Amino acid sequence: MSGVRLILALHNHQPVGNFDGVFEGAYRDSYLPFLDVLEGYPEIPFALHTSGPLLEWLAERKPEYIARVRALVAAGRVEILGGGFYEPIMTMIPHRDRVGQIRAYSTYLNDLLGANIRGMWMPERVWEQHLVLALAEAGIEYTVLDDFHFQRAGLSEPDLFGYYLTEDDGRLIKVFPGSERLRYTIPFQEPHATYEYLRHLADHHPGSTVVFGDDGEKFGCWPDTHDHVYTHGWLRRFCDMIAGNRDWIEPTTFARAVDETLPLGKIYLPDSSYREMTEWALPASRLTAYQESIRQTANEPAADRLKPFLRAGGYWRNFKARYSESDEMYARMLELSRRVALAEANPAVDPDYLDAARQDLYRGQCNCPYWHGAFGGLYLPHLRNAIYRSLIASHNALDDAEGKTGPRVSLDVADFNLDARQEVRLENERLVAFVRPATGGHIYELDDRRSLTNLLATLDRRPEAYHGAIASAAQSGAGHYDGPAIISDRLVMKQEGLDRLLVYDRHPRKGLVDHFYAKDVTLQELADCHDVERGDFLVGAYHARVQRTPDRVALFMDRPGWAEGHRIQIRKTIELGADSSSLEVHYVLEELPLDTTLHFAVEMNFAAMAGHADDRYFSDGAGGRLGMLDTRLDLARTESLELVDEWLDLSVQLQWSNPAGLWCFPIETVSQSEGGFEGVYQSSAVIPHWLVRGDESRRWEVRIRWTLDQARAQRRSSIVPEANRHRVTATP
Repeated sequence: MSGVRLILALHNHQPVGNFDGVFEGAYRDSYLPFLDVLEGYPEIPFALHTSGPLLEWLAERKPEYIARVRALVAAGRVEILGGGFYEPIMTMIPHRDRVGQIRAYSTYLNDLLGANIRGMWMPERVWEQHLVLALAEAGIEYTVLDDFHFQRAGLSEPDLFGYYLTEDDGRLIKVFPGSERLRYTIPFQEPHATYEYLRHLADHHPGSTVVFGDDGEKFGCWPDTHDHVYTHGWLRRFCDMIAGNRDWIEPTTFARAVDETLPLGKIYLPDSSYREMTEWALPASRLTAYQESIRQTANEPAADRLKPFLRAGGYWRNFKARYSESDEMYARMLELSRRVALAEANPAVDPDYLDAARQDLYRGQCNCPYWHGAFGGLYLPHLRNAIYRSLIASHNALDDAEGKTGPRVSLDVADFNLDARQEVRLENERLVAFVRPATGGHIYELDDRRSLTNLLATLDRRPEAYHGAIASAAQSGAGHYDGPAIISDRLVMKQEGLDRLLVYDRHPRKGLVDHFYAKDVTLQELADCHDVERGDFLVGAYHARVQRTPDRVALFMDRPGWAEGHRIQIRKTIELGADSSSLEVHYVLEELPLDTTLHFAVEMNFAAMAGHADDRYFSDGAGGRLGMLDTRLDLARTESLELVDEWLDLSVQLQWSNPAGLWCFPIETVSQSEGGFEGVYQSSAVIPHWLVRGDESRRWEVRIRWTLDQARAQRRSSIVPEANRHRVTATP
């Protein structure tokens, strides 16, 4: 062949838990109009990967679209790529789940679309060589990665126009390099730019096979691209360019390329992903330094020559090290995967419940909330909540499969979060709580099993490399970018005042965080993360012991430490009974100074509920609303507080035995998304606080009850009692 083969591969994806309106908008703006255009060009076959969460939605909501794709498959005009059913990062999940997800999705695609699956899309192109074994075992012949992977293995550009064999433990698959250059010309530059590149390949590397493989959302969903691609006709011009040059451009598919051409050789690829992902995986400070180095050397004569040899990028798995919240989801997922595997080996389990548990486990492996780059990812609460919803559902289904019914309670000790320390899980038929004695005695997960909600799916505020751009834009008054662009090149502020949200937490935003504050501390200082701590209990290790009875379990923790220069002791007990929706927490402060008042506080952070919505609000316990969940509260004397989410039909009722002052404020992050930079409500910090003096035995104690219940919205008034109005500061 004297020309070039061109493979066009689209990856259409929406994550588990994304809003229905997002699915609908993406279908309207991208998936449907793309199909409308390509159907009119029968001479241009293409490869299509649609992730499981999206395809299930399409099958339910848009059967006419499914019928059209099925017809294109039958006509040989579309090659369907398989993959993991719910788009997991393959290196993140156990081997058994890799094989299980791929096989399950191949079966589903065959049933729904009549497609014989030979190749797969590699989620986020995250690759480790041992994946060959899982792909081969699951029946996959080939996949596509980025040319960046191959360059890291030592290949140069002329070596990247075809496919290679790669091997692990004697098993072989074929891998295609996708072109980074085409990812940046399509669809952001006029079709002539792609024409010139392909013409160059045809002249200098005749017979080449070149792959464009990237997100389908670039064709209509990314900002400004719908008008660019469809209204202004970019896609039709692009297709016309290909159709008009069929004498030397042969549009084809992966399957045809494999069947009609020989591999270029054998290659072993290093652990990697696409170039941008390796950059996002770096710690924020290192990414900033890396980007600055690239800018400073961009115009150096040797820059292009040295670029293929740069190895400065990070490693995908380190997202779990950068973000403890990602690691917590990951560890919870692994525990449930092991439970599913054990249940599969037990002939006594109910197979229907086991199937449900496995499906929910797979949903809980969807990759998007486990990392963060140019998209919201981990920073989007509804995506994290969806992961926990799936994992809690899997947990419930496993209990059903194993015949666990009725009132019960248990306590287990293990390294649940993979930090080489022992954590404690307290569980009954209504609640599951995970406690970390070695880190402040915090509760870091609290599951309401009825609503499938983790009330502690919080996110700490931490520096990100792009925060510097936000601060600079605020100072200069910049913050808008016109026209279609690669997302990483856009600087768009979706709201004013984002620079004021660039504050960073000094401790994890979890449950039962123990504080000793300066006596004159203010709510504003707490919200702004000033250094007002006068104790060393925030993340200190607590000694722990447990107690189990048939109807009640308890975790006893104690720690000596310092507060305002005084040596004191805290004893903290968490109890859970069978057939109970309440956690009982008991604090005892001992060895208190006789002549000094200490300012003690217990911080609890509640997530999984929307911050600024009329049906999610604080209540005073007497039926009066105190404001939405992103309201700041500064109450002088309280004995209780309730957080209500009518949409989830969930309330969190808090009661403390000693009257307390109360501070509440929203935890909001600034994150990057497709549309620009935005503030995102993550959780509400709830902090009852006391001025503490010891009794004659130098002791002080308080009991705090957490009760998770249904919202019972019809019994609540929307009127704030007169006595409380002056204490409420409503500043969303």
